[in-house]
Amino acid sequence: MTQAATLLAAEEGYNPLLPHTYELVVGIFAFAVVAFFLIKVLTPRIQKTLAERTDAIEGGIKRAEEAQAEAQALQKQYRDQLAEARHEAARLREEAREQAAQIKAELREEAQAEARRLIEAAHAQIETDRQAAFASLRNEIGRLSTDLAGRIVGESLEDEARQRRTVDRFLDELENSAAVR
Repeated sequence: MTQAATLLAAEEGYNPLLPHTYELVVGIFAFAVVAFFLIKVLTPRIQKTLAERTDAIEGGIKRAEEAQAEAQALQKQYRDQLAEARHEAARLREEAREQAAQIKAELREEAQAEARRLIEAAHAQIETDRQAAFASLRNEIGRLSTDLAGRIVGESLEDEARQRRTVDRFLDELENSAAVR
């Protein structure tokens, strides 16, 4: 500005720092339009976006808490199942020990019964063999005795009935004399 314009403005009361009235009206109107646009259009969108982000964050936190709670529940369930499986395994081992002891006792009883049966059979066989040997010896002694008696007496004792009676009487006397001692 020139010196003359400055002087003219000073005379009229113009202040360069203060805008003209029409500029103020246009500026206020433009500000009102921009503020209206911001308040009516942009602010709801921003609030909606912020609400969505808040929901997403809170939902994510909530989902993370739910997932953590579910993981802890599953972990507890697995621990419970593991404890139950260990308990079941211990019970099965104990049952197996009991069954083994029972089978062992049964086998021992069967072995003892078999041993008793074998011993009884052996005793019966021994008794049968002893009686057979005794009968054979009796017959042999009887034959030898009759031969000897026949030589002593000088006559034949071949009559079987007489021979048998004589031998039986002789053996009975021997048994009685052995029983008395």
